[in-house]
Amino acid sequence: MPLKYTKETLGAKSSFVRNPIYCAKMRGMLSVVLVLVVALMMVTAEAGRGKKERGKGAKATSDCAEWRYGNCVPNNGDCGLGVREGTCNDQTKKLKCKVPCNWKKEFGADCKYKFGSWGECDTTTGMKNRSGTLKKALYNAECQATIQVSKPCPKTKTKSKGKKGKGKEH
Repeated sequence: MPLKYTKETLGAKSSFVRNPIYCAKMRGMLSVVLVLVVALMMVTAEAGRGKKERGKGAKATSDCAEWRYGNCVPNNGDCGLGVREGTCNDQTKKLKCKVPCNWKKEFGADCKYKFGSWGECDTTTGMKNRSGTLKKALYNAECQATIQVSKPCPKTKTKSKGKKGKGKEH
């Protein structure tokens, strides 16, 4: 004997769930949610792929292996943001760069050195020296293997002994 489902046997809630209009609305809502989830996954995957390809930049499109780069030329003044031009065969490209404002013009901003500690103050010249060895040459820059830099010795203040109490005497 087949079972008959009625409001009395299932209750009002169960009969509402079995309502064909309600079921059709739920299926439609479920379809929309699934489409949105798939779309979100595709957008996220595309954004991740875009970052990977953006990082490759000119390397991926260029087949040239011997790029030569010029010095970084600041946009304004002696330091700050600027542009560096690279050439290879008949191709040229410009790269953004930055010249630090505390760079030493003698050995350039593209030569990075490891320096030792400052030496003793030379009383005849009033300067102290230290040497540096080349750590890294950026953009195939021509750098000296070792360099010598100097700076003035710090001034020492001599205290003059005068009267302890300054001001009007009574």
